[in-house]
Amino acid sequence: MASDAEEKEKTGEAMVATPGPVQRPEGLAEVEEEPPKTPEPKRVYEAGTQVSCKASFDGQNHPAEVVDRRRVGRTDTAGADDGGAYLYYVHYLEYNKRLDEWVEHGRLSPITSPAELKKCDSLRSPSVLSPRHDAGPGQLERKVTRNLKRRYDEIHHTAPDVEDLTPAERTLEKEHEEKTKVKNIQMIELGKYELDTWYYSPFPDEYASAFKLFFCEYCLKYMHSKKTLVKHMHKCQARKPPGREIYASTRPPSVRHKNPVCFHEIDGAKDKRYCQSLCLLSKLFLDHKTCYYDVEHFWFYVLTERDAQGHHIVGYFSKEKNSQEGFNLACILTLPSYQRKGYGKLLIAFSYELSKLEGKVGTPERPLSDLGLVSYRSYWTRVLLGLLRDYKGSLSIKDLSTLTAIRTEDIVQTLQTLNLVKYYKGQHILNVTQRAVEEHLKVHKLSRDVAIDSSRITWKPHAAPNSSSKKK
Repeated sequence: MASDAEEKEKTGEAMVATPGPVQRPEGLAEVEEEPPKTPEPKRVYEAGTQVSCKASFDGQNHPAEVVDRRRVGRTDTAGADDGGAYLYYVHYLEYNKRLDEWVEHGRLSPITSPAELKKCDSLRSPSVLSPRHDAGPGQLERKVTRNLKRRYDEIHHTAPDVEDLTPAERTLEKEHEEKTKVKNIQMIELGKYELDTWYYSPFPDEYASAFKLFFCEYCLKYMHSKKTLVKHMHKCQARKPPGREIYASTRPPSVRHKNPVCFHEIDGAKDKRYCQSLCLLSKLFLDHKTCYYDVEHFWFYVLTERDAQGHHIVGYFSKEKNSQEGFNLACILTLPSYQRKGYGKLLIAFSYELSKLEGKVGTPERPLSDLGLVSYRSYWTRVLLGLLRDYKGSLSIKDLSTLTAIRTEDIVQTLQTLNLVKYYKGQHILNVTQRAVEEHLKVHKLSRDVAIDSSRITWKPHAAPNSSSKKK
């Protein structure tokens, strides 16, 4: 007779085992299960904290300082702040403010190494000659005199320290730094280019906090959305800047360029809205610029590339209508999409061509931006070397100024960096040999320069206005 178990197996019924007490081997202690750990909140970084940050421009870690933060998440269940709930705005201590950016918490790490902290302090300190200067063992750090520091700043294009300014300038500089420490607009679209911005710009309130702005490249009207821009482009009749065309090339300025170029002179008093938009646009790429809305006292000279679709803005410079200091240029910008193509020097060259037509020598208004100073140094160097190479006969510094419209002080400073001038009996005199000029020309090649055809300039000097011009 089959057992009950066999009977159930035959009928397909499953046998269910009844759980019983587990027998633990002798000598084995009972282990209690640990409750799951609550993850510790991430560190919150305060403004002014020095950190190491992974930069977006090269993917490497660099010493940085937290400038600001904004909440993007909530506090934890206990009500405490979690650093991961913030985005942080950082300034890379080794680089210009144009590379400042918003980053997530995961790209930041605290700096605890004494050596790294010392490096950060040296990068922030205004008392050292060079940000990378580090005296070795047994070496005495060279005392930095005011003149030596100024010379270093001029050569390496660094801005003057706050401590070197007058009290009034110091107050204005600190106010400027506080107001512009965080850029508001992150990106713009202009023509076929999408550009990351570099600095804060004081757009009207309804646009000031937009992540991205869209510009009409012809009339420079700005708007919030691509859809609005498309509608505007169907209605906008402009295909070039306002004002008067005073220069038009028949061919591209060099073999590196595709299209001919034009210059347009615009009166800030007559085309006020366009010039205001131009200033707000340029402030996104210039750190120190103070003229945004008060444009009536300036001429604006806009450089464009010309093709079948119209005139595409490349850059511009502005000029006071009546400069008591003899400035032939107040502000200059080449848009990032057209940089490294020689257009900066073309803008500078055109400003000096206008000075020649006025019968004056000129110089740019200070302070120049770092990129502006680089362009001017390069322009002065190439113009002077070319003249010294080609001119037959004796020349003085005054002769060079007359021929180029460059101020004598700018000529002397430029030739000093080339060791082509010496100080003798209370005055600077040229110390030039053809061999020295040729050696310099091996470095400063003139063949790639873009040039202005002065015969195509259709411009005459303006009569001096009766009212005094406002200082920019």
